[in-house]
Amino acid sequence: MATPSKPSSENPAPAPKERPAFEFGDPTPNAVGRGALVSAESCVRILEDDSAPRMLWSGEDLIRAKMPAGTRVVYPKPTIPGLKDRKKAIRYAVDHPEEMEPLTAHLRPGMKVTIAIDDISLPLPKMFRPDLRQSSLEIVLEILAEHGVTDVEIIVATSFHRRMEPFEIRWAVGNKIFDAYFPDKLYCHDGEDPDGMVELGRTELDEPVRMNRRAVESDLLIYVNINLVPMDGGAKSIAIGLCDYAALQPHHNPQTIRDSDSYFDHKKSALTASANRQAKVILEHLKVFHIETVVNNQMFDPKMAFFTKPEDRWNILDKSSYGFASWALRRLSPRVKRNVLFGIPAPYELIAVHAGETWAAHEKTLAYCYQQYCVPIEGQSDVAIYGCPFISPYNVHSALNPLLVQVMALGYLFNMYRGMPVVKKNGVLIVTHPLRDEFDRKHHPSYHEFFHRVLPETTDSFELSRKYEAEFVKRPEYIREYREGYAYHGVHPFYMWYWGENGRAHVGKVICVGAQDARSAQIMGWDTAATMEEALEMAQSHVGRVPTVSHVHIPPINMVDVAGTPESL
Repeated sequence: MATPSKPSSENPAPAPKERPAFEFGDPTPNAVGRGALVSAESCVRILEDDSAPRMLWSGEDLIRAKMPAGTRVVYPKPTIPGLKDRKKAIRYAVDHPEEMEPLTAHLRPGMKVTIAIDDISLPLPKMFRPDLRQSSLEIVLEILAEHGVTDVEIIVATSFHRRMEPFEIRWAVGNKIFDAYFPDKLYCHDGEDPDGMVELGRTELDEPVRMNRRAVESDLLIYVNINLVPMDGGAKSIAIGLCDYAALQPHHNPQTIRDSDSYFDHKKSALTASANRQAKVILEHLKVFHIETVVNNQMFDPKMAFFTKPEDRWNILDKSSYGFASWALRRLSPRVKRNVLFGIPAPYELIAVHAGETWAAHEKTLAYCYQQYCVPIEGQSDVAIYGCPFISPYNVHSALNPLLVQVMALGYLFNMYRGMPVVKKNGVLIVTHPLRDEFDRKHHPSYHEFFHRVLPETTDSFELSRKYEAEFVKRPEYIREYREGYAYHGVHPFYMWYWGENGRAHVGKVICVGAQDARSAQIMGWDTAATMEEALEMAQSHVGRVPTVSHVHIPPINMVDVAGTPESL
């Protein structure tokens, strides 16, 4: 058994530190450099009386809604052009890493190496093959073989997410790697394996640090990441992706989420801060080499421009494309629509890949993420409107149940900001979604019980945590379905409710347009409206005057940098 090496006093474990502000310079083989400096100048539009209705996702459907004059609409930034040679980029990154020696310098014959990769939650939706995990793995495995390293295992870093099914893993890693390694040397992390976890210590705030035994007992852990949003990657990959319940408790709790002033802003996220503290302990015991890839926002085929183009600029092709797509989706059942939509890969392109030390690589990753997504705007609005699509990190190949609609609305969509939220304190959040009482038995068995037994008793996250969380953690049937089936852990629905905690504490009212199940909305404390017009009338009644309105067009991923002074209703 390999013994994890301890950093010496002359070479202490690294930790997050202040580095010079990143500048987008000349392109390099592994990054587009100043090619990332796409302009946000035309991303913000103010609607007039005669402006066309806006297009929004509503679950699996596309709808159009008329919004009042004066509405501020924020569109995604232009797509950053991708790198021309993906393999060359990855190889350059591992040969020229950040604040570490090249990968080859860490290798010797006979050593034990573990490679961890991101799970089904990245990217969304799945990307065209080859997936970036496959491209990175092919290069890393080739390098390991050249240096006589044969004790290699690949772990999908699922934490308490569901196991990936074999067909999903095959898509991510490619046929050759899948056939050579699955299932004995390519498998999903098991956070409930009684012999599979190791306690490494505690942070300065007494947070436990526990990690997958195979990773801990390896001479080198290589983490291959896909960064889709700024919350991904870095310390979170190793501290959360390969841990267990005890190590999740310090950050997967209501207070940590409430203390996060956007968990998409790494400087103000209590979640990120906790993961950083845990990662510091991990790096005192393990040698970790990160490979972080960043994709652009090209979620849709460029020929389908209507998905991202301002509606007043739609040409005949855009209008006919929207018309056909919305017509076709309306005629399919929800299940068939999901099968169709989940089956369409996204043409994401690699714009940067950096390797090496955890935080040094991740800082450059974040610079490219923020540059692709963040649109600057001035001031908050009384009302924020979002279209809620069919997909989230937690429902790939299954229904977006009401609890996950809540995660999207008050968790992800609300938190896609830096500076301050788009909506004022006690303002109104409007989302469009059919909100069906539909739970996938295979993927989300504990969600149904949580939503229909526990949540009707109390929506207070702190009370939920005190009274019920331990029960769901220990339920043997939920543990079995997590370990042997393809279910999210029994405690996962609690995390999903907590994930909306800062949004819930901030907004005064949530209105779901198009909700089909009023009881689900009632359980969550939401209001419903049949149309956008009705929702805006309800919002005006809440505000007490004609409200200011912002609509953030999502998807693709779209963040806002909100400047000004925070306001409250």
